Amino acid sequence: MKTIIVIGGSKGIGNAIVSSLLSSHKVINISRTAPSQTHTNLEHHQCDVINDELPNIETADGLVYCPGSINLKPINRLSLDDFRDDFEINVLGAVKTIQKYLTVLKNGHKPSIVLFSTVASKLGMPFHASVAASKSAIEGLTKSLGAELAPTVRVNAIAPTVTNTDLASKLLRNERMIENMTERHPLKKYLQPEEVADMATFLLSEKASSLSGQVFEMDCGIVSFKI
Repeated sequence: MKTIIVIGGSKGIGNAIVSSLLSSHKVINISRTAPSQTHTNLEHHQCDVINDELPNIETADGLVYCPGSINLKPINRLSLDDFRDDFEINVLGAVKTIQKYLTVLKNGHKPSIVLFSTVASKLGMPFHASVAASKSAIEGLTKSLGAELAPTVRVNAIAPTVTNTDLASKLLRNERMIENMTERHPLKKYLQPEEVADMATFLLSEKASSLSGQVFEMDCGIVSFKI
């Protein structure tokens, strides 16, 4: 049974990833709040990844960094602190976590790291300057670390479009917004967290043993197609 560290597994996509892994993996969740589910395979550490010291972990075969932000403002309303905060949660938190557990991962069984970007890194979208800048850094980090850690540790990222989570609730807060969001995507849908969790679980698995340094756009066609 593999051991997977999930950072931010108490809500949204992170929680869906924890749920998808529990039946066949030991999951070590690190987040400020505990996941809603309990399971014999689940170990939780209460920790603010940005401000606290990360717990010591002896063995791990995979790492998923889930924390993120959706800070949507016009550029003239984004302060430098907004950019700093988004960069800290999206990028520096991931770097801090990877540095902490890299030695443990290198000793794991066919280890893998999964990070998160956004479709806004590829598709220019108004009011996304801060989040797109930080998530674009994640894509660069994914490729650089994938090269640096090959062949021992695989590193990939997922770039989802709007996903039905609390983080995106402002974008889906009424029926009209839900309908507009659905229509914007060529596949006439947006993502559910379980779909993203399935991709993360695949990338952690040995079925993805030939994949590293890749950014997978789960875009419901919004980046890929012009229809």
